[in-house]
This record gives sequence, C-alpha cells and structure tokens, in this order.
Amino acid sequence: MSRNICIFQNFLTDAHKAQIEAAAAETGFTPHFFTESQFEEAKACLQDYSCEVLYAQSPDLLRTAPAALKWYCASSAGVDYYCAAPDLFANPDCMLTNSNCYGVTISEHTIMVLLMLLRHMPDYEEIVRNRGWGDQFPVRSIRDGEFTILGTGDIGKTVAARLKAMGAAKITALCRSGKSKETIFDEVLPISELDRVLPETKVLIMALPSTPETTGILSRERIALLPEDAYVINVGRGTAVDQEALTAALNGGTLAGAALDVTVPEPLPADDPLWSAKNLILTPHISGNLTLGYTCDTNVAMFCADLKNYAAGRPLVNLVDRERGY
Repeated sequence: MSRNICIFQNFLTDAHKAQIEAAAAETGFTPHFFTESQFEEAKACLQDYSCEVLYAQSPDLLRTAPAALKWYCASSAGVDYYCAAPDLFANPDCMLTNSNCYGVTISEHTIMVLLMLLRHMPDYEEIVRNRGWGDQFPVRSIRDGEFTILGTGDIGKTVAARLKAMGAAKITALCRSGKSKETIFDEVLPISELDRVLPETKVLIMALPSTPETTGILSRERIALLPEDAYVINVGRGTAVDQEALTAALNGGTLAGAALDVTVPEPLPADDPLWSAKNLILTPHISGNLTLGYTCDTNVAMFCADLKNYAAGRPLVNLVDRERGY
C-alpha cells in the first residue's frame, strides 16, 4: 500500500521538488505537489489518499486532513496558532514540526534596522523628506556595544553571531531555562532576571515564540525600566509587547527608538497610533518569509532530513511540544 505525502507550497522550485522526490523514493513515500491556488485539489489528495504526512503552511488545509495524518510539517518557524488550536488536528497524536531556518534572513533584517536606529535614520528620513540638509546626530556603533537578546533559539543565536562579528562587546541572552548550549552568548540568564537586566539594557532584541509565558512580557512596567537611550527591536511575535505603552514611551521621549516587524493585530489597522509613533521603524512582518533562496533551500533540506527520520522511526529533529508551544 502506497504511503503518501501532500505538499502544499508556493516556493518550491523544480530542484526542490526533485530533492523531495528523491527523499520520498528512498523512504517509500509518494509525494503529491500542489500550489496554494490548488486548495481543493490538495484537500482531495489528503482525504482520497489518506496522506500520513502534510508539508504546508495552511491551518485551513490542516483542518481538512483525516485522522490518518500522522505528521504535519509547518514550513514556518512560528507554530503558536497550531499549538493554540488542537481542534485543527483530527488525529490528536499527530506530530507537529516547524522549520527553524529563518535565522539568516531575520538576523540580517535585525542588523539592518539596528544600524538604522543607531545612526538615526528615522530622523534623517524626516529631514530629507522635508528637503532639509546638514543636521548631524551623534551615532552609536555595534562595535563595543552591549546587547540583550530575549530568546536563544535559531534567530537569537544567529543575531548574536552577527553582532559578535561586528565587534559587540557583550551579549546577554535570556530564556526560559537560563541555559543554552550556544557559546556565542557571553551570559545566559533565566527570564526571571529580566527586571534586573532591563535598567542596564541599551538595545533589547526580542526573538521569542508566542506562548502563554511570553505574551505581554514587555509590559508597560518593563518598558519603564529601560533607559531613555535604549532601543527595542522585535522580530518574534507582536503579542510579546504592550504596543500602547511602547507608543507612549516613543512619543514621550522615554525610549530612544524601536523597530517592529510584528504587531497585534496583523495587518495593523490604518488608524492605529503605532503608525505615527516617533522614532519607530515599522515593517509588515517581512523579516522572515520564504523569499530568500537560502531559507527556501534549508527549509526543504530540513523536511527531507526529518522525512528520513520519520520513515526510520527516529525522533524528528524539529518536533514541537504542542503543550509548551515551541
């Protein structure tokens, strides 16, 4: 009896498909490829062929999968929606994996907005927009700087590596356990130490998944703990930040600047005060996504590697604990 995989992705090239086909042939699976414009066809494939593997980024398609589905491989890094909605899975024991391949593209975005903040680009953009000239602001550098990173996963460690390569003096990381195998961090502390660390933080980089523990972690009270010359960068999830308090701090001058690639909700309503906050670099959740060739290649390679693990009965490398949320 054939074992079937439903693949529902837009980013796949012919080379990616050939790579998946080779891994499937090696493991005894038959892959069925669909683009996101072929929802009904993919739904029929899942049901008619009793697919046991689905490689996609579609809660709606997952909801249509039969109980025969044993593994859902999400092509995203964030899987909070899937963890918060167990009714998506007809099979309650269906394994969920994510794709931790976004560190390179998100870290480059982080460095870009960080340099823009350190070199006063929001101010210069306003000056140039008004056809002004000549104002010079004192700039800061990554070199010899100290940075605080919330989250020690793929994104956090890759950001830290880029900062170190550019001469950062110290990188303090905070995570749930207060432990990390990554040696790129100078210090790793538990989240319980956050209130002590914030008053000494000049740049706070947030790369957290959305879980009950991280929701609202940068609260109004914690924003008030940051120095007036501090910057906040969030490339994790919008749920982590009190946006109203952040807007007030930016407009009131009690925070030097911020860069947000994620908000609540998304897309941000046209009348949201965040749009006009001072010294804010706002991007529409584009730091990751499957637009960089390296990210796409790595995403497929991770799926193929875990397909071989799955077929051999070995643990899946990117297995998500649905209770914990990551």
